[in-house]
Amino acid sequence: MQWRGGFFVFLGAVSYGVLSTFVKLAYQAGFTVDIVVGTQMIVATLLLWLINLGYSLNRSSIKKASPFTRKQLLLLLLTGSLTGLTGLFYYSSLQYVNASFAILLLFQFSWMGLLYEAISRRRWPNKAKLISLIILLSGTLLATDVLTGEKNQWNWIGISFGLLAAISYAGFLILSGKAAVEMNPIRRSAWMTTGGLFLILLIYPPTYLIHGTIHYQIWIYALPLAVFGPVLSTILIAKGAPLISPGLTSILGAAELPSAMVMSTLVLHEQVNQLQWFGVILILLGIAIPELLHNKKDRYEV
Repeated sequence: MQWRGGFFVFLGAVSYGVLSTFVKLAYQAGFTVDIVVGTQMIVATLLLWLINLGYSLNRSSIKKASPFTRKQLLLLLLTGSLTGLTGLFYYSSLQYVNASFAILLLFQFSWMGLLYEAISRRRWPNKAKLISLIILLSGTLLATDVLTGEKNQWNWIGISFGLLAAISYAGFLILSGKAAVEMNPIRRSAWMTTGGLFLILLIYPPTYLIHGTIHYQIWIYALPLAVFGPVLSTILIAKGAPLISPGLTSILGAAELPSAMVMSTLVLHEQVNQLQWFGVILILLGIAIPELLHNKKDRYEV
């Protein structure tokens, strides 16, 4: 059961890593962060409720559907609001610092998740998770090329947005494993994305829709941003996170960085040197270590 949960979280992180490429393309087309994140959440919410409607029309799924309390609904909306905040903070960070540095800032969610697990359980993370975290952080420094590449502009606004994105993403991963876990992942994701949409519309009222000032081209970017972000990523993490610990969820979430690098290389034709690819390999190794050591322990016990 644990490997299935880990696999879903891994795929969700890979899906989330794709987003930075489409955000860059949207910025290059002249769109601003409020329009990008707003249209993304609008499209995602519509898609998820349509998927949920189709699923609910299945008689077998109706029989399996379980009621949920107002408290659970509020927790789902709160969890979803963190996805909206993550997108808002991360996309804002990309306006002030380069993509590699923004990803490095977002990646700080990995140790934040382990810290939360240690505090909440009053127990230090096990050896496998600590080794994994060290390898992940080392791989991140190499993969983002912050040590040997061009000096980043230390824009504190961009740094602040990036760290806020890390905090909100860590919170999302943690709450995803606790919010109405008995509910179908598609239904959970629909409610969570609705929470994210409410928050974004509260911060950025969609005046561009009311006045008709938005260009149709934005939907070319909003659709993939919605599909790979709030739709696929949220469903996969909502399905997998309840099956594993918060610390392991944070470790597997690191898969977003290699995903972002591969996409930027293939689509944006950004240059990636050998040291950066070695960093990607280290990240993948760091992700695999907890499961490898767990399997090794099982063999010894047998």
